[in-house]
Order: sequence, then structure tokens, then C-alpha cells
Amino acid sequence: MFDIRIICEPADTDNVVAALDGAFNAGTVTVYPARDGERNRLYLRADFKHTPEPDVTEWPNATKAYATAPEPSSELEWLRATEDRGREWLLRRAALMDRMASGLIPGYTTSSSLALDLASRLMTLDGAVVGCNPRAYVRQQYALWAATNR
Repeated sequence: MFDIRIICEPADTDNVVAALDGAFNAGTVTVYPARDGERNRLYLRADFKHTPEPDVTEWPNATKAYATAPEPSSELEWLRATEDRGREWLLRRAALMDRMASGLIPGYTTSSSLALDLASRLMTLDGAVVGCNPRAYVRQQYALWAATNR
């Protein structure tokens, strides 16, 4: 638990309070005029938001996560042809590399470090909990995506 004091313009007060509430477990915000009489002083007691780490044991293993995945050649073709390199593209690329690194695709291989790097990029993009296994995270996200997009 910690105390926060902010001095801001009166027009920014509501936005600052909303941002604090989103970033922390914030208590009641007390507002006083600043000494200059033109700005506001905000006081509150807050604590970090504690995000529980996901239970990786409940996440699908590679075989289960990729049970409905397309053939690697068609997935590679989709990755090459797709111009929008957003989340879906990164998820599908990370999943393909995870499948290859896990030995699930005969004749296709890649390094575990590349699979881990792509998985970490997806976690960063998603703002996911850093403490979990990145490749397990890709498997979970791919299984969720495949269940709703196939």
C-alpha cells in the first residue's frame, strides 16, 4: 500500500482519477485546491493490482492445442500471403513455430529459441502475465482462437 499525491489542472482531474483507478486498486480520491489556487491536489491511498498468474497445468498441451491446425504448407502459404501482420498473424506464426519446435510436424523443424521468441512477442502484444511459460501461452491462445475461428 502507498500514498499518491498529484497536482493537475482542474480539467484533467476526472481523467487522472480514471487512469489511477485503472492502474491501481485505488481508494477514495480526495481533491483540494493547490497552493497556487489554479490547480488541484489529489490524494489517495493505493495498492498494485495483483493479477493472478494463470495455472499452466490447466492449459492444453501442444497435441491438444493444435489438433485442428491446418497442414503446415497451407499455414505457411497463408502467412506469406497475408498483408495484415496483426495479432492473428503473429498467433498463427508462433503456433506454427511451436508445432515445428515440438516435433509435431514431420519434415519441418525450427529452433526452440525462435518459437520462444515469437511466443514472447505475442505475450508482449497481448500484455500477458510475464511469469507464465510463453509457449504454453501460445497453445492456450491458439486453442481459444481455433475454437471460435474454424
